[in-house]
Amino acid sequence: MHVRDVDLNLFVVFDAIYSEGGVSRACFRLNLTQPAVSHALSRLRAMFNDPLFVRRNHVMTPTPLARQIITTVRQALNGLETTLTHTHRFDPAKTPKRFVIGLRNNLEAPMLSALINRISTVAPLVEIATVRSERNNLERELAAGTLDVAIDTLLPLSTEVRREQILTEHIAVFARRSHPELGTRLDKKAYLRMEHVCVTSRRSGLSFEDFQFQRLGLTRTVRLTCQNFATACHVVSRSNMLLTASESAASVLEDPGLLQCFPCPFPISPHVNYLYWHATAEGDTTNQWLREQLRAAASLLAGSRFSKKNRRAAKTRPRVGIPVPTSIAAE
Repeated sequence: MHVRDVDLNLFVVFDAIYSEGGVSRACFRLNLTQPAVSHALSRLRAMFNDPLFVRRNHVMTPTPLARQIITTVRQALNGLETTLTHTHRFDPAKTPKRFVIGLRNNLEAPMLSALINRISTVAPLVEIATVRSERNNLERELAAGTLDVAIDTLLPLSTEVRREQILTEHIAVFARRSHPELGTRLDKKAYLRMEHVCVTSRRSGLSFEDFQFQRLGLTRTVRLTCQNFATACHVVSRSNMLLTASESAASVLEDPGLLQCFPCPFPISPHVNYLYWHATAEGDTTNQWLREQLRAAASLLAGSRFSKKNRRAAKTRPRVGIPVPTSIAAE
């Protein structure tokens, strides 16, 4: 079989069913009727002599063959879309576009707030979606186009993945306003004496902060471990516990004034975030526009109220960098 004998639209349907987990949702995504999508699936099954998807618990589950070919199909579709984009200039004011960004929990709330504030009026037809991507799949997803870009810590990826440092977040300590045990500063003794909230998605092992404390020969008392910063900030604003996190953490609160911010009294390395995109998207004007908006959003975030306060206070003491393995880096 030659590619000239194949309707390439069938692969668009294949990708949609794979992504959405069902024919009905694929119909909605493609704006096609159910008979049209079902007919395309039948043709694909005949072409590959494989069912490709089997229904299990109301979800179309891909077969081993479907899992084998999906990456190649997505890379090919992404390449075609990039080629078409080169010949039709992207106009954010008029062009409908959905961008998918790989973004981890610690940056999602502040980065999206800054990004949407920037693009809401200049790109009214642009949709932003963020997803969590496993680090060992990141290069494959960028190559396949299921992710347009990603923001994460420094990762050992091939040269096919472009990267640039986009945001450095210094570590701060948050406590509730009018904390009965704190005045205008937080010293080392008070920090170690008090109880803490820790944010991590890891089921076991040390968090980013506790790994660095261990390297310093220190142990803090973690009373609560949770999965996201909104929960942690909410708890801290209503208790006497402390939260050690990147300086933008308090932005997830509706009223950041509920918290006060102190520089960390110990030399903790900052979170350094990188912007990633695939080499095939290097010259894509659409992807270039997205990257520029994210750079601007990161600059806005770096100049936030908490960032400035924490950085000024941090100048009064030396900061010692501690290397952190990728497996335990900011989550």
